[in-house]
Amino acid sequence: MKLTLSVIKADIGGYVGHSASHPKILDKAQECLKAAKKDGLLIDFHVTNCGDDVQLIMTHKKGEDSEAIHKLAWDTFVEGTKLAKKLRLHGAGQDLLSDAFSGNVKAMGPGVAEMEIEERQAETVIIFMADKTSAGAWNMPLYKMFADPFNTIGLVIAGNMHGGFSFELHDVKEHKKITFNAPEEIYDMLVFMGAPGRYAVKAVYHRGTGEVASVSSTQRLSKMAGRYVGKDDPVCIVRSQGNFPAVGEILEPFTMPALVEGWMRGSHHGPLMPVAQPQANPSRFDGPPRVISYGFQLADGKLVGPRDMFDDPAFDEPRRWANQAAEYLRRHGPFEPHRLPLEEMEYTTMPQVMKKLEKRFVNL
Repeated sequence: MKLTLSVIKADIGGYVGHSASHPKILDKAQECLKAAKKDGLLIDFHVTNCGDDVQLIMTHKKGEDSEAIHKLAWDTFVEGTKLAKKLRLHGAGQDLLSDAFSGNVKAMGPGVAEMEIEERQAETVIIFMADKTSAGAWNMPLYKMFADPFNTIGLVIAGNMHGGFSFELHDVKEHKKITFNAPEEIYDMLVFMGAPGRYAVKAVYHRGTGEVASVSSTQRLSKMAGRYVGKDDPVCIVRSQGNFPAVGEILEPFTMPALVEGWMRGSHHGPLMPVAQPQANPSRFDGPPRVISYGFQLADGKLVGPRDMFDDPAFDEPRRWANQAAEYLRRHGPFEPHRLPLEEMEYTTMPQVMKKLEKRFVNL
């Protein structure tokens, strides 16, 4: 069965501050998607949140970039924003960068990850959702899942994965893309993948079959808005089992809480902490960055789940490690490397400060 899995998210109001989403906002989103399912637009859906980002997980037969599906998401976020304004939530409608829908939400603020697939007999998917970080946060985990045999033993011993995967990277500043084949182009690929502030993995494909293995959101809010509007809080879909890594191989990269951009005012490096969904309420210095993981089995488009994959004591140590890293970084205060380098702060108040002081700089 051919179907499309769409994950579309937006920050439409924080409760309290940037820490969480208000239950009434999630109820409103549930109400909107329930009506769309009743009308036949959706096969199934699930609504959740990671921090202050509302997550719409939807299955349908409309294909990727469907105007009808994107408009449904947009209208849902608009209705949620109206309620957020009544509740006086912080940053109501923050990720909606336009007053009117224009056919696709990708250039309008919300983050989007979609894949059209032929549903397998047992279609296992893992959906990662993050808060207080940017699209490049998936680079290291995706590399480990699909290119690192020390993480994914299937690359070595599973004949259907031994041929490797291809990675589509997007230059989020120059709006270009490039594809690398692993394993033979790993060294070239890492030159770019290791710079997650600029290059983000958009998709991964099985080289033997051409099947899509993973898709992520790569929207840069600041580039679209021309000003600081928070970090991009990305989402990522990963297919599992069969021709793809096992569930445990997909989750394993998150046992190392990698440093990512984001945290307070989107201007700091912090550890990406894997948490169960109820713990995705970042509050210490508006962080540290969080990631949740929902697992589903698809059955004729129905979402069987979710299973909260990080709700496991095996991730207690990574969480402790993340807290230790957070403590160490916070002791740096406004100094790099906790604070992002100046070139990454062009959408904050930094340009205003530079303009104010430019006449006080003199040649050496």
